[in-house]
Amino acid sequence: MTVTDPVFLALGIALCFIALAVLLVITFKSGRGEIAISRRRPGVVNGPSMLTKVTATATTFLDRKVSRNAAFGSRVSLEQAGLKMRQADFILLIACIAVTAGVVGFILGGTVACILFVCATPLAAKLFLGILSARRRSKFDAQLGDTLQMLAGGLRAGHSLLRSIDAVSQEAEAPTSEEFARLINESRLGRDLQESMVDAARRLRSEDFDWISQAIEIHREVGGDLAEVLDHVGETIRERSQIKGQVKALSAEGRLSAYILVALPVGMFIYMSAVNAVYISTLYTNMLGWFMLATAAVLLAVGTFWLSRVVQIKF
Repeated sequence: MTVTDPVFLALGIALCFIALAVLLVITFKSGRGEIAISRRRPGVVNGPSMLTKVTATATTFLDRKVSRNAAFGSRVSLEQAGLKMRQADFILLIACIAVTAGVVGFILGGTVACILFVCATPLAAKLFLGILSARRRSKFDAQLGDTLQMLAGGLRAGHSLLRSIDAVSQEAEAPTSEEFARLINESRLGRDLQESMVDAARRLRSEDFDWISQAIEIHREVGGDLAEVLDHVGETIRERSQIKGQVKALSAEGRLSAYILVALPVGMFIYMSAVNAVYISTLYTNMLGWFMLATAAVLLAVGTFWLSRVVQIKF
């Protein structure tokens, strides 16, 4: 057996599990738009397939036993990331990926690699949710200036505030359209608009949108020209966005240096493991090597935290 045989075997197993994950995702989707089996095959009773039954049983078990007490993949974090999935479905998907990663790790590096790959899967999923949430918040903040212009234009045209918000939910781009559509739906269900806006600002972690909700609440109590107030708030938000862009551009070199410094030791470890596994195996075959790995992991975590604080500028 050559050195590349385990790699191709692991790749084949990974592709099989990816196909299984695709089947699970397709199973989770609703069957709208499909032709009924009674029309396609007369006389055949329409019933769920075995895969559908297994996935339904698994998601029901997770929903009852795990989802309520699990902090991982909570409903709030999924909403912040913009994923329209149930928590049980998300946990089941991550579990399938963890099993796949564990099998691949066992083939490539044995039991230790299997455990590491399985433990790294939920951490990678949490990091993935964080990245999606950050991108969604950044995109929402970038659209706030145009959103306020649309609101002010609707108010000047004679529409009410709710009608203007409804127009934004139909004409704006995501995620603004999604959040404003949620405001409208909650208002139709009887929830106060101010509470919905405060909840949206807290969910999106947007100080600018919190200012908008405060301005609307002050207008409710005091009165006046809300369109003019929104114009002033929009001007302030655009100035803040311009300053944020300047700060981001000036700190880009520091962020790039941080990425390189953090990725360099990890990349070198992976490269040496692939090129000269015997040489690098000293680190995890004796007690001194394990101590060196633990020390390196702690120092890397401290350095990552320190660099993240240095390049992150608050104002």
